[in-house]
Amino acid sequence: MALDDLSQFTEAMTQSNQTIVTEFILLGFSHLPELKPLLFVLFLGMFLITLVGNSLIIFVTMTSSALRSPMYFFLRNLSLLEICYSLDIVPRLLIDLLADRRRISLPACALQLLLILSCVTSECILLTVMAFDRYVAICQPLRYGALMSPRLCLWLAVGTWMAGVPVSLAFTLWLFSFPFCGRQEIHHFVCDISPLLRLVCADTGVFETHVLAATILVVLVPFALIAVSYGRILSAVLGVRLVSGRSRALSTCTSHLLVVALFYGTAGVIHLQPRASYSPESKELVSLSYTVVTPMLNPIIYSLRNEEVRVALWRMWGKKKRSRTS
Repeated sequence: MALDDLSQFTEAMTQSNQTIVTEFILLGFSHLPELKPLLFVLFLGMFLITLVGNSLIIFVTMTSSALRSPMYFFLRNLSLLEICYSLDIVPRLLIDLLADRRRISLPACALQLLLILSCVTSECILLTVMAFDRYVAICQPLRYGALMSPRLCLWLAVGTWMAGVPVSLAFTLWLFSFPFCGRQEIHHFVCDISPLLRLVCADTGVFETHVLAATILVVLVPFALIAVSYGRILSAVLGVRLVSGRSRALSTCTSHLLVVALFYGTAGVIHLQPRASYSPESKELVSLSYTVVTPMLNPIIYSLRNEEVRVALWRMWGKKKRSRTS
């Protein structure tokens, strides 16, 4: 019976003139062949800065006794998340820029999409947790130690990392359960939902509706919570009479606000429409900003805008110089 079913399935596929797709071809930046060497050098440099910068943030927040507060614990998680995100996207992008036929198998494409969705979901929630941490630190400073206990911080971090798994797994399995029409060209440099939907030869209306609902839940709800947190922070800061006290309170928030603006200004907007109306070229540029540029800028923002991180980095650098000269 199993052999008969298999033969019937094969005949049905042949009659419908559909080709079983086993791999895709990533066409990212194929319209700029003369710029590929320059793009390779540029993206490689940004990738190395991302790895080194975020690794430094992780190292200095783990080793410096002055950076033991929950804020730096969550910052360490953010840096680790940015490293994972970059490792999922940039090495493949660099290889494709040098290859003539940029093929990627269906399992590899599905895995990349799974990790992208998981990282984006986790980052949305982590940025919300970091905003809550700043709210407690500024609006309820006397209860900060009790509310943001090490145990709670650990559970928040674990929950942040795990929250992206069911969402990404559900939508990845659902998307790859659709039949693909034999077209293999993905007009993007990554396996993302929008370019993959263009290759599906089935009605994806229900899927897109669920993606939009999940995006609102995962992206807009955390953004609203961040806005509420900073609204209360601003109200509390304006109640401080001393100007020095206001600036000290706001200085701990500016780095996080810049990171939130960078992330939501690109990733949040482009993921609100599964079948976005952008051209493939413009979507590539927008996607670059949150897949390559933002992970590189985050450690730079925190090291330049946060005085405690700068001091810890200079102390670490000074110890290394003294150890070399001694």
